[in-house]
Amino acid sequence: MKFHPVYLLLLVPFVALLWVPLYDSAEPSLAGVPFFYWYQMAWTLLGAICTWPVYRHEERTRQNGAGK
Repeated sequence: MKFHPVYLLLLVPFVALLWVPLYDSAEPSLAGVPFFYWYQMAWTLLGAICTWPVYRHEERTRQNGAGK
């Protein structure tokens, strides 16, 4: 497997959730939910969004036969 810059997108959710001091607070709250919780819930969706281009790249690579 050859490195492609799209793979760096997989690091984004990992770093965003691993860096706890970034979201270790109660404010601002969203609909009464503390920031600590809604930040993590938001990254469920954002993580999927970051994974989608990697998936598409892998599918194109597989279809072109370059993934062998």
